[in-house]
Amino acid sequence: MEFTRSTALAARIEYLDEAGSTNDELVQRAVGPDASAWPDLSVLVTGSQTSGRGRLGRTWTAPAGRSLAISLLVRPRLADGSALPADRLGWLPLLTGAAMTRAVRAAVRDHAERLAQTPDDDGAPGSIDVSLKWPNDVLVDGYKVSGILAELLPPVPGEEPGGVVIGAGLNLALDEHDLPTLTSTSILLVTGVAPDPDEVLAFYLEAFTGLYRALLAADGDPEASGLHAEVTGLCGTLGREVRVELPGGDILIGTAAAIDADGRLVVEDRESGESRAVSAGDVTHLRY
Repeated sequence: MEFTRSTALAARIEYLDEAGSTNDELVQRAVGPDASAWPDLSVLVTGSQTSGRGRLGRTWTAPAGRSLAISLLVRPRLADGSALPADRLGWLPLLTGAAMTRAVRAAVRDHAERLAQTPDDDGAPGSIDVSLKWPNDVLVDGYKVSGILAELLPPVPGEEPGGVVIGAGLNLALDEHDLPTLTSTSILLVTGVAPDPDEVLAFYLEAFTGLYRALLAADGDPEASGLHAEVTGLCGTLGREVRVELPGGDILIGTAAAIDADGRLVVEDRESGESRAVSAGDVTHLRY
């Protein structure tokens, strides 16, 4: 694959014909003897990932050439050269989800505009809803098109600081027989056209870089940088009834009310009426 547009947006980009896990591959490079050759905003990408991982230990696989597995290395430093505070690192997966939501919206924009000009059977214009499901899944009309997994790196003595590797899987051209679950979709199934991988990757890298640099310029403050407002505006989880399977197995059912200053999902418990801030959990959007 050629990634001309994407190469101009990344500090370094390497394409692999096949990889078990792009996160594993990039982690090895980022902490290995040549770590300094992999700077902030380096990218590893493949169209054939055989052993991808998702959140909560799930696996992620797809037929070769019909999806992208993208791993992005960040070594976040503030303007004064200091590290991004540890309590702000949790915003990086949310930032990634926001960037991928923007990218998917851009990828389906032409089709969405055509739908908006085409009334349905009731006379209303058609539409495509692309939104962020907290914390970082991307949904199109309620079906998952992308998932994200971030991994913290250890410091490398004498070399570059550690950092974070953020992996994203994006369903590009899967047909209905390729989908990993009944709640998945692809850009092809949404638009009827297989997208250009370089174009979609460039959309993602451009959106990510803008949000990331704004966060660092604001000393890691998600409010001052506009990241909190961006994530909140894109998040389709807010205002919905949700079921949250918490670490340890407890279940929380209620209304997703807000995202707090730490990036946690605030849920109003249906039974008690109390608000609970969730930092990790498996969220399901309820349909009743």
